[in-house]
Amino acid sequence: MMIVMITIALILAYLIGSFPSAFLIARFARGIDIRKVGSRNMGAMNTFYNVGFWWGMLTLVVDIGKGVFGVVIARWLNTGEYIDLAAGLMVLVGHNFPVFLKFKGGKGGASMIGVLIVIMPWGVPAYLALFGLLLLITRFPTLSYGLAFLCFPFLAAFVYDSIPYIIYSVLIFFFLIGRYIPRIKEMLNKSRGDVKQVAMHKNIKDRM
Repeated sequence: MMIVMITIALILAYLIGSFPSAFLIARFARGIDIRKVGSRNMGAMNTFYNVGFWWGMLTLVVDIGKGVFGVVIARWLNTGEYIDLAAGLMVLVGHNFPVFLKFKGGKGGASMIGVLIVIMPWGVPAYLALFGLLLLITRFPTLSYGLAFLCFPFLAAFVYDSIPYIIYSVLIFFFLIGRYIPRIKEMLNKSRGDVKQVAMHKNIKDRM
């Protein structure tokens, strides 16, 4: 019976993560494919700049909600702490490789924040503070967004004192950074490798 519950939890988490919120919102609001405009990322920030502020906020809320809901369902099924963590990863996998869009999705930062709200709630204010600080220093939203997840391994070690949480946070960090690397390379190529030009570019859309 437990195997059945675990299977259900993981499948539901993946399907929840696969829900293409940015894609559907952009189609409904502007009739565009969010994957073909701006940074071409199926996420809240790209929706914010290319569809509209409130549509971007709606995408952010839904994507965070996906992460929360995916873990909460696993807990409701009482599958155990490790399956909670696995369900969070399945939400991330679903967002990045959604079955509804031929496995071509976004990066999953917002959905992972939702996962971590449930698993390590004290990490969320720390993440927001670090993101804000990095953004002030670099003026580079994409880089700041990814690097801010580095706070979670330290919180897992010093606040939650949990080796599984440390491993989990490190895996998440490297996965998300790996997903952001192509976009960072693209921006650097446009500026011919000039990091300062990318970071100081007046148009924030080009630094997304």
